[in-house]
Order: sequence, then structure tokens, then C-alpha cells
Amino acid sequence: MSNSGVRTKAPVRLRPIALPAEHGGWSFVLEPILLGWLVAFSTAGLFYGIGMFFAFMARHPLKLALSDRRKGQRLARTPYAERFALGYGLTAAVAFGLALLTGGLTPLVPLLIALPLFALQAYWDATGQSRELLTELSGPATLAVIAASITLAGGWSPLQAVALWVLIVARALPSILYVRARLRRGRGQPFNRYSVNGAHSGALLLAFPLLDAGLIPITALLALLLLLLRATYGLLIAEPRVPAKVIGMQEVIFGAVFVVLTAVGYVRL
Repeated sequence: MSNSGVRTKAPVRLRPIALPAEHGGWSFVLEPILLGWLVAFSTAGLFYGIGMFFAFMARHPLKLALSDRRKGQRLARTPYAERFALGYGLTAAVAFGLALLTGGLTPLVPLLIALPLFALQAYWDATGQSRELLTELSGPATLAVIAASITLAGGWSPLQAVALWVLIVARALPSILYVRARLRRGRGQPFNRYSVNGAHSGALLLAFPLLDAGLIPITALLALLLLLLRATYGLLIAEPRVPAKVIGMQEVIFGAVFVVLTAVGYVRL
């Protein structure tokens, strides 16, 4: 209330509209991009990474705008959300266009194959289902496909590119189960550590044939083993009541370790 008694509107905070708050989301889009750039950098791959990043950035303000529309309301944040979504989307479109011009059609194929999954993610966001387990699992698996496009643009074979995508998915999906279980443990809710450890163990077993075929480095296997040990410690020994933000930051660090270990191994492969 101003001194004159006239009510003034509270300023709109742009950061919560422009930037997604989840640390996990940042990791799951940046890890495949950075890993792809580190192991097979090219001009087209650079544009593919930029395009995927801004497509990811568009998701949050678009979700806000669609949520407001679904509820039949137009809040102070709504026009800003629409502008951010449009700006990010146009930037992504330009980047993907430049990637196509500089890299040809082949690197675009993984994204075209994954297009139905991207559409499904958009539908879940629009209908308020983004926190469901299936949505949280399919999101990182879909985002990881950008690593295949980047490495194809960098001269990798389709088999090598698919192996890298599988490796990133093997890192991401068990980690989502771990974070969900860790949060439930902190709230005193029931959780199943065996399913989480089983998922991490399954990821390790999946990596062995890829390693034997020479498609992934031994350091990637070590990174997956580290994630298994982290899950075992976090659900059995660690202090249960840890803030969600701290758990998120820890996962960002583990994701960075995964990227570095894997990239170093590919350089020496």
C-alpha cells in the first residue's frame, strides 16, 4: 500500500518464470550435451547442443503458460511466461536449423525418432502430470538422445552413438529412482532400497556387453559403480533428513563426475 492509499501491483519475479528450479532437470539436459561435445565436438554438434538446451529452457515457461490457460486464468506472470517460451523456442529452432545446414540429415535422425516422446512429454506437462514417475523416467531418456545427434555430427558411427545414448540412460533412470527414494526416506515415508539398488545393478550389467564390444570405456563402468555405491550409502547409512536442495546439488556433482570419467575414458579408448 502506498502513502496515498492507492494499492500498487507487486512486481513480477522473472527468475522463477524464466528458469526451471529443479537441479535434476539441469543435469539431465546438460550431461548428454557436454559429454557429446567432449567426445565428438563439431560445429553441427555445437548447434545441436544449443538447440536442445533452449528447447529444454522453453519447457518451464511453456508449462506455466499452459497451466494458466488450463485453469482459465491470466495472471501477471502469464504474458512473461509466453514471451520466454516463445524466445527460447525461436532460439532452439534457429540452432537446430543451423545444425541441419552444417551437419546434414543424418544427425537429425535420432531426434526425429524421439519426436513422439517429446510430444508425449509436452502432453504430460500440459495436463499437469510432470511429477508422475513415468514422466520423470521418460524425460531424461528422451533428452539423452541429443548425445547421439551430437556424436553423429562429430563423425561417430550409428552404433557408437546409440551406445552412448544407452549409457546416459543407464546413468539417469536409476538416479531418478534413487532421488525419489531418498526424499521419501527423509520424510519418513516407505521406500524400497532394493529396487533402487537393483536398477543400478541392472545398469552395470547392461554396460558390460557395451564394454566388451569396445563401444564404451572402462571408466564409464567405474562411474556407474560409483553411482551404485552412492545409492547404497544414501539409502542405508547417510543422515536421512537432508534438504531436497542438498540432494539435488549432490546429484549435480555425481553427474559431473560421470561426465568427466566417461569423457576421459573415450579419449583413451
